[in-house]
Amino acid sequence: MKMKRVYKILAVTAFFALTTSCSEEFSVRPPEDQISLDNYYSTNEQVESATNGMYARTWFQFNNKFFYAVAEVGSGNMYSGSSDVSAMRNFSLNGSDPELNNGWSSLWANVAQANLIINFLPDRVGPAVSEDVLNNTVGQAYFMRATAYFYLVRLWGPVPIIENNLDHIDNPQINTNRVEDIYQLIESDYQKAIDLLEDKTRTSNYTENARVSKGSARAMLAKVYLYEEKYTEARAMAEEVINSNEFKLLGGDQIPDKTFADLFKFPNNNNEESIFSLQWVVDGNYGSANNCNTQFGISTAAVTTSNASYGGVFGPSQDVLDLYPSGDLRRKATIMLPGDEYPEIKVLVGADNEEQVGFTVPPAEEIGGQGAGAAIKKYCIGIVNGNETGPIDAWAMMENNTYIMRYADLLLIHAEAVMGGSGSTSDPAALASFNAVRTRAGLSAVTSITFDELFTERRRELCFEGDYWFDLGRLPRSQAIAIISAQNRGNMFTEEYFTPDESDFLLPYPDNDVSKNPLLLEDPVPYNFGEE
Repeated sequence: MKMKRVYKILAVTAFFALTTSCSEEFSVRPPEDQISLDNYYSTNEQVESATNGMYARTWFQFNNKFFYAVAEVGSGNMYSGSSDVSAMRNFSLNGSDPELNNGWSSLWANVAQANLIINFLPDRVGPAVSEDVLNNTVGQAYFMRATAYFYLVRLWGPVPIIENNLDHIDNPQINTNRVEDIYQLIESDYQKAIDLLEDKTRTSNYTENARVSKGSARAMLAKVYLYEEKYTEARAMAEEVINSNEFKLLGGDQIPDKTFADLFKFPNNNNEESIFSLQWVVDGNYGSANNCNTQFGISTAAVTTSNASYGGVFGPSQDVLDLYPSGDLRRKATIMLPGDEYPEIKVLVGADNEEQVGFTVPPAEEIGGQGAGAAIKKYCIGIVNGNETGPIDAWAMMENNTYIMRYADLLLIHAEAVMGGSGSTSDPAALASFNAVRTRAGLSAVTSITFDELFTERRRELCFEGDYWFDLGRLPRSQAIAIISAQNRGNMFTEEYFTPDESDFLLPYPDNDVSKNPLLLEDPVPYNFGEE
């Protein structure tokens, strides 16, 4: 029966047409490939390669526009007037939005690919494959599934729990499950990842740091616990990561020769601070590399940082232009303001597109970037320039990594977990973590912190990295609505203010999926974990 067909499962490079939008990915299995797993997974190297695509291609349509259009434009960190990515600016996003469908499909692609590895890879390896290699590979799949579900539940709330896509081939109409059940799955998956993944020590040999580790899973689980307000568990898990000394702050006491700005330079891919990063690669295929340099860059008649014929789909919001206090080293590494100098960035200048190394940001009215009067620096690395930027593909996409989580986030999670839901703390453990992030930014240490100060510090540290929308979602709705309503969500020419409804903090399900699976609109049901 159908199980026989499972044994001819896709090779790593197939990845079920991940560059297209497939509205049924969460309910149907990936297509088969002519390569049999019996033959393909006969060596350690082949098994290790099974998760390669899950560090890039499965995430592409999520990261390309959707992530920033929702998490950054929605939170008020970014501004865009481009119709395909601006709906969350005024909370008009609906189920027919193409980028909504792209983000949804990409996350379910991650779930489907992880399920394939978890359920079938252990039975399809040859005798020469090491048990440690197999365990580490399956551990990565559990990690990826947990991470995909962590985004799904925070973006949509109730969604279907699918642990084996083959279970739903004959009946793809699936109920959603309760939020608390989804979090139970996420916790379980990260714990399995902790059990199966390798221990690592992140070193200056960055090529060895690319894959996730036990420490990566512990760090992500600490974040999950924080979202669940399980402060004791979040603190304990965060302290396991801190005490392991696996990760370090670039520009902190342990790596003083680097800076916060170095986090976003291509030569520092997979640095000691990276807990989990998407590993983009220029391989000739659309959807394998990173488009952020184009999406965030400057492209005008006078100067361009983009390798494409356009740039600056997103710009900084007016609300973040004064986010950073004087002396905060993060500002210039996050937001490009008129007159800022970036000697390491290569640009094209003038109508003749003359190449120039060393870039001074032009006056506000000449920046472009949606009329923001400024531009986004994070993930903008400029015109391709050898080892400084790495290679480029036919779509002007590059290989600079995208952070999903880094050590500074973990330290701020630890400080908040120690605070434990109270309004302030002077606990030395919380202060040690908080001040490590703050002093790396060039600011003075403090002797106590309030929740509001910690919340603002998270926004400054992680601005444009996709966290602030989810942080706002952790606040009481009335407080989050008040924060957003006070933001100038217009551009440098026109102030605009919008007030979200409570319902705007969860996204609509894509219309195409609702038409094929009307149960998405029904009340969520409990999930039966008893058959594990």
